[in-house]
Amino acid sequence: MACAIASASLALLAPVPAQAAPDCADPTRPLTVEEQRLPGPVPQELLARGGFADVAPAFAAALCEVGDLAAAERLISSSGDQLWDRAVARAQGRGTGDLPTFDDRPLYWARLGMTTALRRWTPSFELSDEQRDQLLWSLERHSRGQTSVRFPRGDGIKRVLVSGFDPFQLDGDIRRSNPSGASALALDGAVLNTGSGPVQVEAAMFPVLWKPFERGMVEQTFLPHLRPGPDQVDVFATVSQGRPEQFDVEHWNGRWHTGVDNNGEQRDGVTEIPPGVPTVEPPPEFVPTTQAYAAIVRAETGRYPVFHNTEVTEIPAGQTEPVVRPDGPTPGSAARAGGGGSYLSNEIAYRTTLLRDAVGADLRGGHVHTPVLAFAPDNGDAVVDPVFTRDLQDIVTQVRAIVAVAATAEDDPTGPVARTPRDRTGRVPAPSM
Repeated sequence: MACAIASASLALLAPVPAQAAPDCADPTRPLTVEEQRLPGPVPQELLARGGFADVAPAFAAALCEVGDLAAAERLISSSGDQLWDRAVARAQGRGTGDLPTFDDRPLYWARLGMTTALRRWTPSFELSDEQRDQLLWSLERHSRGQTSVRFPRGDGIKRVLVSGFDPFQLDGDIRRSNPSGASALALDGAVLNTGSGPVQVEAAMFPVLWKPFERGMVEQTFLPHLRPGPDQVDVFATVSQGRPEQFDVEHWNGRWHTGVDNNGEQRDGVTEIPPGVPTVEPPPEFVPTTQAYAAIVRAETGRYPVFHNTEVTEIPAGQTEPVVRPDGPTPGSAARAGGGGSYLSNEIAYRTTLLRDAVGADLRGGHVHTPVLAFAPDNGDAVVDPVFTRDLQDIVTQVRAIVAVAATAEDDPTGPVARTPRDRTGRVPAPSM
């Protein structure tokens, strides 16, 4: 049976013809909001043009051959790893299809095809809801590169852990990409040759969903590489999509989250750390970056300007209404937004920088917002156009350059800062994610 499972898993790497739902699927089982978007014409076009249309059918067929829970666990972990590796290979020029090389969307929709198959799977053995949930969790983590972060041991090479996000706000435009996720795929496993020596980069992807964060997905991924020891990195950078036409190095990350995620779930309250995760007590309202922001701002990393953003939204001590502070929090205040807002970008930044401090890690780390990736004004409804392709390439290339600067900067990160740009109202525009 193990050999059959391994062969079925390897089928994910080769095209298979389109097929109906397998006999071991129950099409009446409910799906998530994200999964319900998958049958639409745009997701199917992106899968076909990205060379990933075969992934979900092959995985669904392989599930039908599984005879017990242990075999299911092996199939799911190996299939998830293969999907991530295949997406990384495509982003690094070793794939198929006519979408832009760095395009992150085939991975996103292929993963949802796999989770749909797993959610609707009716195995030949007893499978509890809790066991199915654990299999889904394993598939998420393996297919996002979270379980395959591996750095070389020894001196002479800097080690950087980078994260990106899925596409989001898909009800507004289902064609959307996320350049932070594209950057993660392009950088995973890359060695950057700099004037200060080689920099090894590993990367992982995260969902735009509240529940996995509350369950500890961020901490599970970052903790082994932040705590002191042989697997500790030199730098970590969480990346997401932010304001139009600029990069932001966010200084302050706030203990507050708001907004609706990709499954339509709303949050509006304090960020809680899962039980058993190292943390700081009492929990700080704001946690600062330790990124070499002055060097990043000064460096010529690409065509987009880079800013150091020090703004926060807080409720000052003894007051009840939130106010915007352009130069960071005041003593005793309560957080209502970090520089990167209060959505999941701020959430991952707060969780990782808090974890850094909780384990006593003396290393550089923080959050970077990329420019918004948009289509050409005359695009119509095409899934790709020359402006989209150019901007995606330029953003990913600039993220790569920023990572190299972050890893090799020798100056004190608390140097002079660039001003934060304002819109016509005088307020800093809120980042997207």
